[in-house]
Amino acid sequence: MSVTIRMSRHGAKKKPFYRIVVSDQRFPRDGRYIEQVGTYDPRVKTGGVKLDQDKIAAWIKKGAKPSQTVSELIKKEIKAS
Repeated sequence: MSVTIRMSRHGAKKKPFYRIVVSDQRFPRDGRYIEQVGTYDPRVKTGGVKLDQDKIAAWIKKGAKPSQTVSELIKKEIKAS
């Protein structure tokens, strides 16, 4: 079982809102997930990313791999802090 940290799309048509979740790689994008570790709102110009960095670090220690988009969001959030 490989675990990934990825985005799950929510919101209305043309008004996206993403939850950053930890899920099994076999589950569908918007399907079941293990834990929610943050949110991302691309329509907000500043401060659209909210991450629980402690939970993300704990999951990465357990072997979870972030997707490319999520890893870029994590890097941006760390730079902003």
